[in-house]
Amino acid sequence: MRVISGTARGRKLKEPDGRRVRPTTDKVKESMFNIVQFQIQDAAVLDLFAGSGQLGIEALSRGAESVTFVDSARDSVKLVRENVRTAGFEERAQIFQTDAIGFLEHCGKFDLIFLDPPYDTDLIDRALEKIIEFDILKNDGIILCETKDDRVLGEPAAPYCAGRTYHYGKIRLTVIHRPGDE
Repeated sequence: MRVISGTARGRKLKEPDGRRVRPTTDKVKESMFNIVQFQIQDAAVLDLFAGSGQLGIEALSRGAESVTFVDSARDSVKLVRENVRTAGFEERAQIFQTDAIGFLEHCGKFDLIFLDPPYDTDLIDRALEKIIEFDILKNDGIILCETKDDRVLGEPAAPYCAGRTYHYGKIRLTVIHRPGDE
């Protein structure tokens, strides 16, 4: 696992032990960042269900102003801290070990949110519901959701809108956005 592009390009990141955390493959990660390439510069990013932290670290490497990493597992948070340090982004990262859904109730607003929870749970639905309920995505912001390919997300409540979906083997990426004021 490595940083693909930006100021930390080529830096190797530690991978999680065991099978509890499923890191996003480099191919899918590169596709994700092609999708959101114009939203990253100076963005406030939320990497919910951070796992190893690789998505947030990639965003920092590509010019995000800050990334908030959230994971409930102690070993994942430790891994995120190590990887953030390896990439040299400690000053632009906030790392929380807490319940991701509860965190959404008091977290502020973000330009870009990565949602990549464990696949065989209802966490993506619960997270999207709370993101919309607490309206934590800034105008013109994007939520990028990674799920199994057979998982179709429902239409979000206004003012949020479902965007394109992308398929990469057994993985589906779904874009949800919040239009700006007209």
